[in-house]
Amino acid sequence: MNTKHTTLLNRVPTEFEAETQFELRPGPSAAFRAARETEFERLKARLLARELSAASTPELGTPLRQAANEAAALAWDTLFPLLVFPVLFEEKTTLTLRQVERQARIWAGRELAAA
Repeated sequence: MNTKHTTLLNRVPTEFEAETQFELRPGPSAAFRAARETEFERLKARLLARELSAASTPELGTPLRQAANEAAALAWDTLFPLLVFPVLFEEKTTLTLRQVERQARIWAGRELAAA
């Protein structure tokens, strides 16, 4: 092994910049988050109950609950989940109802084709 090369590697000049300082801002307290979650769950339950009561068949319960959960997950990723959730929930339920309707038409077509 070349000792001249090894000694050059060991002598690396180092320079350090001035220390960086950070300003810390406290986030929302746990009590505030819990209150917001409770409010959010009440909003979610109220909107879901309204959709379930308007649903034409009981079979729509599971897909609508899934749409509500997906909308809630997306809303919690934003800065204002209570503000964003109703719009996301409306979009998700509309897509879900279209999908269920489309699946029903497909199944009806298969039954006609089999007859």
